Amino acid sequence: MKAREFAELAGVTVRTLHHYDRLGLLRPGRNGSGYRVYRERDLERLEQIVALKFLGLPLRRIKALLSRDAGDLPWALRAQRAALEEKRRLLDRAIAAIRDAEDAPTPALLKKIIEAIEMQENTNWTDKYYSPEARAKIAARAGEWTPEKQVEWSKMWSDLFADVEAAMAEGADPKGERVQALAARWRKLGEAFTGGDPEVAAGLRKLYADEANWPASMQDQMRPFMKKEVWEFMARVMCG
Repeated sequence: MKAREFAELAGVTVRTLHHYDRLGLLRPGRNGSGYRVYRERDLERLEQIVALKFLGLPLRRIKALLSRDAGDLPWALRAQRAALEEKRRLLDRAIAAIRDAEDAPTPALLKKIIEAIEMQENTNWTDKYYSPEARAKIAARAGEWTPEKQVEWSKMWSDLFADVEAAMAEGADPKGERVQALAARWRKLGEAFTGGDPEVAAGLRKLYADEANWPASMQDQMRPFMKKEVWEFMARVMCG
């Protein structure tokens, strides 16, 4: 089939087909006159592209998935499901806050609505710091990051910061056993989020380097953990 006939059959535009061809997503054959010619196998691939795009995967990610081993696709779908479930959780939280305030919209309840909606809107603000592969890995592990685990993680970081500040105030030797034990705890907590993956770790470093552009809610949440002198001290310890 030529492009127009194939587009009508598939329910897309010819312009879309041309775009997918330029991206290398869907490469048709060519006839003797140089026109694009599509076959049955192209329809199957197009259906895969449309389905994955509908689920929210970017075209570059779709191209990478369809170019790799078929085993990558179920993994990517699980990652996307985890990301969508997290969005649904935040949306449900915003809806519940609005429902609670419908009969008696007190200032406290209205503040709760604003916080819930801000969390929903800010869900993807960190995406720009991570590669598509790193985002997929983070999404795949999102279900493991429960509210209880977040509370536990925050307390461990708070305790670690307090211990580092105490060591700094007492002039502890950066190469000594005490400070090196703190460095080991620091690495372990970092790996709790990154999973030891270098791509995720690279994105996390970019995120922390751009603190000035974080949403206000994130800046407030992270303020206890963003003491410049502590980070600089631990950077010297870890590099030394």
